[in-house]
Amino acid sequence: MKLIIESGATKTDWCAIFSDGSVRRIKSEGINLTLTQGDAFDQLLRKAVAALNPSGESISEVHCYAAGLVQPRTSGNIEYASDLLGAARAVCGHKPGITAILGTGSNSCLYDGENIVRNVRSGGFILGDEGSAACLGKMFLSDYLKGLVPAEVAEPFGAAFKADYMTVVENVYKKDAPSRYLGSFSPWILEWYGKNDYVTALVQDNFRRFIERALSRYETDKYPVGIVGSFGYVCRDIFREVAEPYGISISEIVEAPIEGLLKYHKD
Repeated sequence: MKLIIESGATKTDWCAIFSDGSVRRIKSEGINLTLTQGDAFDQLLRKAVAALNPSGESISEVHCYAAGLVQPRTSGNIEYASDLLGAARAVCGHKPGITAILGTGSNSCLYDGENIVRNVRSGGFILGDEGSAACLGKMFLSDYLKGLVPAEVAEPFGAAFKADYMTVVENVYKKDAPSRYLGSFSPWILEWYGKNDYVTALVQDNFRRFIERALSRYETDKYPVGIVGSFGYVCRDIFREVAEPYGISISEIVEAPIEGLLKYHKD
C-alpha cells in the first residue's frame, strides 16, 4: 500500500493506493508539519492508517506534501515534501514544466519531472504573493482606505464589510492569519469583474504582476505552465486571457492537487 498525504492550512487529504490498484480516501484537519512532528504526527498517521487500511496491508511508501516544508527529506519509507513539489507532480507528472500555486498565497517553480530545480521566492503577503487572493484583497483594501475605489463599488463594499481603517489595520497587523483575512475579500471583489472597469483592471493587474515578476523569470517559451489552487481555478478564464499576450502555454488549471498526485504515484 502507498499512502499519499496532501495537507493545507485547513484540511488534509489521506489517500491509500492498494496493491490491486484500488483507492480509499479520508479527510482530516490541516497539518502544520513545522508544529506537528514526532509522536504527534505518528499518532495522526496511525489513526489515518487504521481508518484507510482495516485489512492491514503492509505500507510500502508514504508521501506527505505540506505547506511550510522548504527542504524535502526522507525518514525511513516516509517522504516529506513541500506543497509546491506536490503541485508540480500533480500537474506535470513525470515531465518537466513550470508550476504555479494560486490560492490564498502564491508560489512558483521549475520542475524537472521529479524535483524542483528553481524557485522564484514568493515573499509572502507583505513582500509578494502576486496573483493570489490575498494580494488582490491587499490591493483593493489599500485603494479603499485611500478613497481610490469608485463609489459604485466602495459603497456596497462598506455596507457588506466592517472595513474602517482601524479594523483593517488590526486584522492585518495585530491578529493571526492576516493573509487569510486579506484573501477573504476576493470572492466579493470577483463578483464585480466585468461589471466595473476599476475592478476588472485590478484583477487583471494582479495576475499580470505575477506573470511579470514570477512566471516570466522561467523559460515559459520552452515549458508549459500548470496551475494549482482554488483562486487560480475560480479565475482560470481570466488568467488564461491575461497570460495569452505573454505567449505562455497553460497546460492545465486544477483546484486541488490530490488527483494528480494519485496518478503520479500510481504510474
